[in-house]
Amino acid sequence: MTFVIGAACVDILDRACIEECPIDCIFIGDRMAYIQPDECIDCGACEPVCPVEAIHYEDDLPAGQDQFIIENRRFFDEPLPGRPLPLGQPGGAATIGPLGTDTNFVRNYQP
Repeated sequence: MTFVIGAACVDILDRACIEECPIDCIFIGDRMAYIQPDECIDCGACEPVCPVEAIHYEDDLPAGQDQFIIENRRFFDEPLPGRPLPLGQPGGAATIGPLGTDTNFVRNYQP
């Protein structure tokens, strides 16, 4: 099980979670942040600092948000608009910076 960022993050991008993550596995897209599921160590440091309560264990996402589990993984495993190669496991978000792209689902998501 890993942490997932859900719908409440879309268009908010507070970034407090990024500052708390001890392994730097939270990446910034265009409309929301994404947790690299293979790098997340499930420490939970990000969850309590999120001002909009967008971060949950994947099994505890609010009803109707299961698609965000898929989108968090897709962000790293698939090419996206403006990024022709998968991001994979880059080993740290700080060196990459904001990526300016989202999955198609998030790009078209209407809160």
